[in-house]
Amino acid sequence: MPALVLPKPDKTLETLELSAPPDLNIEPAVFSRTIYAAAHVVADPLNDNDPWLDASIDWDQTIAFREYLWEKGLGVAEAMDTAQRGMGLDWDTSRELIRLSLDAAKGCNGLIACGVGTDHLSPKPDLTVNEVIQAYEEQCEAVERFGGRIILMASRALTAVREDQKIFQLSTQKF
Repeated sequence: MPALVLPKPDKTLETLELSAPPDLNIEPAVFSRTIYAAAHVVADPLNDNDPWLDASIDWDQTIAFREYLWEKGLGVAEAMDTAQRGMGLDWDTSRELIRLSLDAAKGCNGLIACGVGTDHLSPKPDLTVNEVIQAYEEQCEAVERFGGRIILMASRALTAVREDQKIFQLSTQKF
């Protein structure tokens, strides 16, 4: 029988015997949510590179981790700013991650959606809303070309645009 040892007010210890849990025979409820994991990539520890400048990814282990998540019933939220973007992966590497992950998902019917943003834009003072829209469209087109679903991420570039509020509102309506 399980037991807990608990402190008493007089600074002695008391053992509390626990009873067996009741057998409730409750039917499991239907789960009404779809869960996506923002999976990280696996670094290649043997590659000789500067991690501040270049991402060095072990693609086989990265995809194997996604397959593990799919086996557990989770979806994968790929190339998200919380897991990779802004944490060392540029757009070119993120695009390759998206391509490889979508290919792997097709092989096991894995649930996957891919982050789309504007992180490949260079910050500049005269950035326009149209440039931000074009950046979003470039990433959307890449994900769609690979057969993926899109998760539209926030844009730091869009918040830096110095244009009329009305133009900003029109640009967000486009998406």
